[in-house]
Amino acid sequence: MSDSLKEEILNLSTGDKKGFNKLSLRVFRHQSEHNEVYRQYLTYLSVDPYSINNVDEIPFLPIDFFKKHRISASNQSPLEIFTSSGTTGSNTSKHELYDRNWYEKITNKLWEEKYFPLSDCVVLALLPGYLERKGSSLIYMVDHFIKLSNDKRSGFFLYEHGKLFNLLNSLKKEGKKVVLFGVTFGLLDFTEKYQLNFPDLIVMETGGMKGRRKEMTRTEVHDILKKSFGVNSIHSEYGMTELLSQAYSSGDGVFDPSSTLDIMVRDTNDPFSWVGEGKTGGVNVIDLANIDSCSFIETQDLGRKFSDGRFEILGRFDNSDIRGCNLMVL
Repeated sequence: MSDSLKEEILNLSTGDKKGFNKLSLRVFRHQSEHNEVYRQYLTYLSVDPYSINNVDEIPFLPIDFFKKHRISASNQSPLEIFTSSGTTGSNTSKHELYDRNWYEKITNKLWEEKYFPLSDCVVLALLPGYLERKGSSLIYMVDHFIKLSNDKRSGFFLYEHGKLFNLLNSLKKEGKKVVLFGVTFGLLDFTEKYQLNFPDLIVMETGGMKGRRKEMTRTEVHDILKKSFGVNSIHSEYGMTELLSQAYSSGDGVFDPSSTLDIMVRDTNDPFSWVGEGKTGGVNVIDLANIDSCSFIETQDLGRKFSDGRFEILGRFDNSDIRGCNLMVL
């Protein structure tokens, strides 16, 4: 059944809310049968999966379960295990991947929904921290994008800021489409020595200060980056270890839902109640690409959703652990 569901998920169009909700209910029932931890959680809540007829009735699994349990709806052995970064001695989340081709198709699909074919551009990555450890889903995704770009100049840069600066200047003269993925502290380190005027460059900030720098607001960071790279806006990616889907923002930290990812915003005092449009609350994510683990995740992010379906991530709960995908509070 999961293979037929995957085919339907891949064929979903952005904005097809009816199709998204219909598939969400089918995936929910599938996972309630095949994901042992999720099934036990539903039993604990006294929830009969076949009594659920609306998406807003689906219970979401607290994200901390990925730190303490194997969250799987598959009987296969994992080909990859994605892990979150964490402080020394802290538990880290683990997310098993059973089908590399599935993840690669999803990430490519969601990128092209928002942007352009990866074969049309050069993909550069300034991701120290992520690149220096094993198990990063972000590194896996960007490496896949680099391969799809079919340009020998695409690649990762650890701390070779001068080399990256020279390449960006060269690519600007060619008029080539260029995407630069960067962890926040890596991009800020680059801007301390180098200035560009590259208006067509897509700077994709992936978040993460990780104790490397003083925490700053998103607005402060983006203002510095816009000035230093000579761009009108800083793009952002919303993703995490526990997800296989991504959402993208073209600026101002406002994300478009993708065809396989959407959010719902819960009351911070009652995880089973929803808040209205534009109001701040806890972010619950529906990620249909997570069909082999759990597609319904109660995160520790704070956010709000607008009437047009777009959403904003405002930070994290004060009592939650700081992870590699930490987001800056406004």
